[in-house]
Amino acid sequence: QVQLVESGGGLVQPGGSLTLSCAASTSTFDIYAMAWYRQAPGKQRELVATITSGGVTRYADSVKGRFTISRDNAKNTVALQMNGLKPEDTAVYYCNANPGVSRYYSGPYYPSQYWGQGTQVTVSS
Repeated sequence: QVQLVESGGGLVQPGGSLTLSCAASTSTFDIYAMAWYRQAPGKQRELVATITSGGVTRYADSVKGRFTISRDNAKNTVALQMNGLKPEDTAVYYCNANPGVSRYYSGPYYPSQYWGQGTQVTVSS
């Protein structure tokens, strides 16, 4: 079992940048594929970015070229660097950890039961 804690959310102006972080409490972080999801008010939760234990990354089309996911296995953290933020990026951002994904898997990501509590990102002038 793993516990996830997100941080780094806040209010930012359009065009600005923000970096989210997710800390995982597990001694086997390096086997987990990690993902960032987001949920805007009145909308379904959507996948934003994923990174496997081997460093393979995937992004939603809406954030390609603007967001970057990365991981630090020594610190048990995964980050989401968000640049060029738009009002439509406003949402609660959640971290997910899945231990059942192959190291260099490049297919679709299916979330596990391990979620963080979320962190609010608001993009507004």
